[in-house]
Amino acid sequence: MSELVRRAEKLDAGDPLAGKRAQFVLDDVVYLDGNSLGALPANVPARVADVVARQWGELRIRSWDESGWWTAPERIGDRIAPLVGAAAGQIVVGDSTSVNVFKAVVAAVRIAGDGRDEILVDATTFPTDGYMAESAARMTGRTLRPVEPAEVPDALSDRTAAVLLNHADYRTGRLHDLPALTAAVRAAGAVSVWDLCHSAGALPVGLDEHEVDLAVGCTYKYLNGGPGSPAYLYVRRSLQDVFDSPLPGWNSHAEPFGMRPAYEPAPGAVRGRVGTPDILSLLALEAALEVWEDVSIHAVRAKSLALTDFFLECVDAYVPDGRVACLTPLEHGERGSQIALRCDDASTVMRRLIAHGVVGDFRPPNTLRFGFTPLYVGFTDVERAARLLGELLLT
Repeated sequence: MSELVRRAEKLDAGDPLAGKRAQFVLDDVVYLDGNSLGALPANVPARVADVVARQWGELRIRSWDESGWWTAPERIGDRIAPLVGAAAGQIVVGDSTSVNVFKAVVAAVRIAGDGRDEILVDATTFPTDGYMAESAARMTGRTLRPVEPAEVPDALSDRTAAVLLNHADYRTGRLHDLPALTAAVRAAGAVSVWDLCHSAGALPVGLDEHEVDLAVGCTYKYLNGGPGSPAYLYVRRSLQDVFDSPLPGWNSHAEPFGMRPAYEPAPGAVRGRVGTPDILSLLALEAALEVWEDVSIHAVRAKSLALTDFFLECVDAYVPDGRVACLTPLEHGERGSQIALRCDDASTVMRRLIAHGVVGDFRPPNTLRFGFTPLYVGFTDVERAARLLGELLLT
């Protein structure tokens, strides 16, 4: 038995989160793609079956009240809130990340007011954020300016209305400095919008602590809500009265069943709603979030860093020199919960890894991505993945 194998077993034996693995449906594969789609929590199938058979099948329309369907977007938002460092009453769950990005950027421009005619967007952003920001700029008559996150402080001016940034880069796993960048945006009089898709559930975010204005995120990655599970929108409490959504639907009306022709927004985070909630996906997500009971996000972050450190050590030991290069920053403060490796023939290499039971993913043209979800990934998984990668790259 190699020294790395022994160390992995010892680390797993001392892992305070190791017991959480049993709460997920996992087979013999090493699943390192939770940064794309989280694993299935074991309690979800029975909960969804109850929603379909009893709440929908038996109670039917009564479930809007008796089963709590109507309040689900805010109730589930309050369950997500501690994972992103927010107090209750500031997050509403519903719609997709793309839709919420659009709502947030347009609302940010409206909050900033006239005289500010420029929107800054992360030049390295996930494409949908860029598309939505471009559409928001056209709709509001603003100019869209892509900038690297590190360039934001110098790019800010009295023209800046809103700044849309990603907390963690989806390609490389680079973690951007949310506290410092948010402070710079605030000092310039602009409104910050953060995309938390690749950080929520993997590391502390501190939305309230750092006075983030608006934030969005998906729930199907580290939050394990399932494919296409609804996204969420965070609106800082002090901005809720001036949050002017570009998508005012009946569900965000102050009197949704009044059926009045004139729109009047509901108070609080509820005004982030649009149409009828997607109940099946919402309640599957609510069940999935139960795995977070009694879990400290700081413990999750500590394990995430330990897993990624150990993976890089194993890659260094097992992979032939020159076959891969790490694209993810080595500094803990600049690293999310994934490792990206540049590798020739990366698409072929990933297909071979998956065929041998190690599941990550590939991003063109030459990047292997491995996501580390601390609730169900262990150190023996990490060692096995790196060892297999090394073996495949020798052949």
